[in-house]
Amino acid sequence: MDRTRLHALLARESAEAERRNPRSRAAYEKADHLFGRVPMTWMNKTAGAFPRYLAGARGARITDVDGHEYIDFCLGDTGAMAGHSPAAVTEAVDRRYGALGGATAMLPTEDAEWVGAELTRRFGLARWSFSLTATDANRWAIRLARAVTGRPKILFNSYCYHGSVDESLIVVGPDGRGTARPGNVGAPCDVTLTSRVAEFNDLAGLERELAHGDVAAVLMEPALTNIGIVLPEPGYLAGVRDLTRRYGTLLINDETHTFSAGPGGCTAAWDLDPDLLTIGKAI
Repeated sequence: MDRTRLHALLARESAEAERRNPRSRAAYEKADHLFGRVPMTWMNKTAGAFPRYLAGARGARITDVDGHEYIDFCLGDTGAMAGHSPAAVTEAVDRRYGALGGATAMLPTEDAEWVGAELTRRFGLARWSFSLTATDANRWAIRLARAVTGRPKILFNSYCYHGSVDESLIVVGPDGRGTARPGNVGAPCDVTLTSRVAEFNDLAGLERELAHGDVAAVLMEPALTNIGIVLPEPGYLAGVRDLTRRYGTLLINDETHTFSAGPGGCTAAWDLDPDLLTIGKAI
């Protein structure tokens, strides 16, 4: 492969992108009060020298401040699976903010019980608690698991994605032992103090870690999603459920991404039976 040609093509496309997006570039250059010039630092992980700036979005289409329209294949990383600003959501938000008021009153509503009942219908779990983000949901589930079991550690799969949960930034190292994930910034402690790790689709490795008897919960995605899509091998998820029960460990399914498998996520689609379940974004 001619690397020189690749660099030349990349330079050409980058220059064309800058030419076509002067307003996005200007907005980026003026963002002096944002760390990394963006609201969330991962927004800098974009092709080209700066991200596109949003003007508006409707359905599956996004328009940027330079007037370019894009078909959105990301849909808010599952947060907008029904499209941007669907009518039912827009009407409900307008009613709460405008007609009724009190979106941040810190009081329960009767609607919340309806949502809990609907989640039970979809996923099968009887009780629900709400948080602001998927990361918060996972942290809350971890605290509950430790409280219920009296055990300190949580087990994860290498290169899983559970938001910014510190305990999850652990991978299997070259020696087969758990080690901090490369690029883990600002770790509060050695991640092996809080966590154990096994490779996805490796039941033998999972059992070796559970055998220590100190794992409160296995927190896992039914399919790995943040390094491409890694599907479970036949029998793997059933094997995980069997092993967690055998070793007295709770099983938490993180369906923040895999919720896109259907109205009940992979839990319903694949007939799974977790002890706890976390969802984010679209919920």
